Amino acid sequence: MSAAPDDTPKQSARVRPEDRVDLYPAQMPAQHQEEPGLEADLRLRPQYEAPAYRAAGKLTGKRALITGGDSGIGRAVAVLYAREGADVAIVYLPQEQRDADETRRAVEAEGRRCVAIAGDVTDAAFCREAVERTVRELGGLDVLVNNAAHQKDTESIADISDEAFERTFRTNIFAYFWFAKAALPHLKPGAAIINTGSITGLEGSKTLLDYSATKGAIHAFTKSLAQQLVEKKIRVNCVAPGPVWTPLNPQSKPADQVAAFGQDTPMKRPAQPEEMAPAYVFFASLADSSYITGEVLTLLGGETTAG
Repeated sequence: MSAAPDDTPKQSARVRPEDRVDLYPAQMPAQHQEEPGLEADLRLRPQYEAPAYRAAGKLTGKRALITGGDSGIGRAVAVLYAREGADVAIVYLPQEQRDADETRRAVEAEGRRCVAIAGDVTDAAFCREAVERTVRELGGLDVLVNNAAHQKDTESIADISDEAFERTFRTNIFAYFWFAKAALPHLKPGAAIINTGSITGLEGSKTLLDYSATKGAIHAFTKSLAQQLVEKKIRVNCVAPGPVWTPLNPQSKPADQVAAFGQDTPMKRPAQPEEMAPAYVFFASLADSSYITGEVLTLLGGETTAG
């Protein structure tokens, strides 16, 4: 694996990572990035290597496609899937090449293949092409993780242009539909589709009106598609995180709001991507979730009133 960035909290050699309760920082540095945001340029790099995670071969021989797989939650999921024995394809924007390169190196360090596919998920043709390339290069497809997202904080509905509204929907829900539709002919019994929702899709968000609307749509899409595919023995589930430290937030919020990000949770901090990724392993693994489909799993740092 690649060495931990200098600004990542260090772990004592005398204490096992799984025994630490203070691994994760509570306050993020004030900073802002231009779209789409790069993990490589973040101060206080998100933690994705999951040193406490011990693999059990749950995904040995599987082939997974992860959209938004270059950074944030997608990167952490790619690493754990590889650790569990899966080959991985990641989809990312061309502007995010540096992040994608780091993810590819991390997957390959786990001993698995990584196919990096650059393109724009708002284009239906690209979504279809990405699925076909994954199948061609990895020899099949067993797990689809719809994870790519766009968000921009806006104070008033009056400030959301028609073009911005459409972009959010094309990225966050249209693309999920296009990828699932393209993947379905290649998925066999035991396959899994995992969507990334959000607490905002359950509770709403004053400054993320369009984003929250798409996340609510993702939750309904998950439950509806699960009902369609249950007879094919293909499971469809959703992970709905609360605040997670990824490039999505510094490119969406003013720097002063980034500094307070996640502190309104009971745990008084945002999650790190490596804390989200095991849920995606759980939903991908028949050993863990063979009787689970149509679920929206919230990971909220202690919040208990959602839903």
